[in-house]
Formats: sequence, structure tokens, C-alpha cells
Amino acid sequence: MINQNLHKTPVPLDREKHRQMRLDTSASDLSTVAKLNAFFVAAVEFGDACKDSPVVWVRAGNSADGKPQVAPVAVFGLKPEQNLCLKDERWRIRYVPAILRFYPFAMAKIAENQVAVCVDTSWKGINETQGEALFDSQGQPSEFLKTVQKQLEELENEIERTRLLGEYLMEKNLLQDMRFDANLPNSEQLVVDGFLTINEKRLAELSDAEVLDMHKKGVYGLIHAHQVSLSNMRRLVEWYAESLVEPPKA
Repeated sequence: MINQNLHKTPVPLDREKHRQMRLDTSASDLSTVAKLNAFFVAAVEFGDACKDSPVVWVRAGNSADGKPQVAPVAVFGLKPEQNLCLKDERWRIRYVPAILRFYPFAMAKIAENQVAVCVDTSWKGINETQGEALFDSQGQPSEFLKTVQKQLEELENEIERTRLLGEYLMEKNLLQDMRFDANLPNSEQLVVDGFLTINEKRLAELSDAEVLDMHKKGVYGLIHAHQVSLSNMRRLVEWYAESLVEPPKA
């Protein structure tokens, strides 16, 4: 999945054009995520992500057949272009969403029935002299690239499953607009909105048959992880309050 906020110059890998391309896995550049205040997480990631970040949903337009779409995200900041989960060029959270971990790679549809592994050529770890080779001397995918492709394909399957689960939540009218208020030490009133959370009232009104169906689909486990994750909002508020305090002068 190509993310426009992350993949700036993605191109499909080509065995001729990119035969000499290498990936320096030791390179680190978090400037690409420094302004991400939230990022997509697949349903399979909820169990890990909920321990570190608030996991909520955002509206994501409509599908080809007109159905409203939503996407789950891990929240990193309380304001636009604010990532409080980074400090001193390091992640402060233990679990980082899979798409970010796979960067600079991603899968993308390049034709009606064809997908390809893409790479963001703007990433500083791309070179032709050191690191993991993407192709061998005959232009065949290296073992490193084969492993990356397999993992990306598995992730794409999870992304599709997550999309369908989002449609299910919308069909059941289980999502509502979220508003989170906090008073900061400097007397600032902080309001966070634009996200969707589970409608507890609607959840309690479900019939026994609907509840059973949700258990079978694994939806209840996701909802529980989401509910647990919301406690992490307070930690983001604390980190934001810390960011407002000027560092001591040397």
C-alpha cells in the first residue's frame, strides 16, 4: 500500500533498471515520519499497537461501489503534523506500524491484475555500493528481496481484511465521532477530534445473533484492543505538555 505522506517517490522495482540497487539497512532517517500525527495499522496489529498508542479510525472516502470506508490508525500526535512518539531521533514507543517498518518498500497496483514491489528512491539508504542487494547478477530477485516481497504480500492480505472489517463496523453503525479534551499546565485547553471510536451505546444494543457473529469474525477482540488503547491518550498529553517546556539553557 502506497502512502502519499510517506512514500514520496515510489517506483516499481525493475530487474534491469535497478539491478545494481542496494539497501543499506543500517541507515536511519526518521524525517519521513516526523510530521505524521497518525498512521495506518492493520487489524492484525491491534494487539501490539494498543499497548503503546491510541488506536482509532478515520474516514477514508468511499469504495468503488459507494460504501463509506474507514481506516484504523495509531495516533502519534494531538495536532496536525505533530509526532510526539519521536524524541532525539528515536521512537519512544515499542511497536511501530508494519508499513513504517517496511519502508522504503511497498506493494502497489501497476495494472488491472498486476501488483509490484515498489521502493521510495528518495530514501537515503538506497545506493549501489553497500547493503543488501535487491537483484543478483542475472537480474533475479535476491533472497532479501524475496523475503520482503512475501512479507508485503501477507501485509496486503491483512490490509484487505482490515478494510472489510471497517465496512462491517460501518454497516453496524458502531463508530462515532471522537472528542478528547485535556487541560494543560500552561492553561491551554486541548481538543482532539477528527477520529472515530466505538459507540458504546450501539454496541450494547446489538442482538445476541449480532454479538455471536462479531465474536466469530474476531471483531470483539479488535474492539477490546481499541478500548484498551484509548488510555494512551493521556501519555500523549503528557508528552505534549513536556514539549511546551523550554529546555534549560547550557
